[in-house]
Amino acid sequence: MSLNHQFRIDLNKLLKKILPPTTRVLTQKEEFLLAVVLTETLKVKVSACLEGQRLNHQWGTIGLEQYLPRYPGDTVYDREFPRAGITPKPGAWGYFVSSASHLTEDIISKEKYYVAVQTLYLPDWINRARYLKNWYKYRKMIVINPETGRAVVAVVADAGPAKWTGKQFGGSPQVMFDLGFYPKHTKGKVLVLFIDDPDDKIPLGPIQP
Repeated sequence: MSLNHQFRIDLNKLLKKILPPTTRVLTQKEEFLLAVVLTETLKVKVSACLEGQRLNHQWGTIGLEQYLPRYPGDTVYDREFPRAGITPKPGAWGYFVSSASHLTEDIISKEKYYVAVQTLYLPDWINRARYLKNWYKYRKMIVINPETGRAVVAVVADAGPAKWTGKQFGGSPQVMFDLGFYPKHTKGKVLVLFIDDPDDKIPLGPIQP
């Protein structure tokens, strides 16, 4: 058994002891325990609340999102999962860059590992939209599939999904693949928490033990 496989098994067991079997708003005690356990296990400082900000949900359903156009005229032909498609318009924060010539490895990684979160339903969104939009832009998150113990570091690059979908989060094709959902499944239950990484030292992508 590989170290990575054992790591996922151990993480699965830890989360099963804390998370409720069905998705719902977590209690403060559950949030605290998850933050302590995951920070110790993953060696990454995580929390449900960061700098006074928090999402309405941390334990919910994530759905497959299409690729985001990184610049005007962008296509899916150089992407890993072109069948997932690409959105006709840029995400909530606009294009990543103005043209293909401005693409960097950092930008490519941000779009590859992006999540959508429901910023539009935050209780103070209407009164603080400008501040919150800037705060959440490319905010680093940890996304965990408790069933498989797979964890991915991603950034917020879009807003949604709508409440009527029954989902609380959206994940790029690569995020959904690395979590163990896609292409077999297009949605699943995940835990999503903030990562405290002010110096931007934690790379995006799957967390390795």
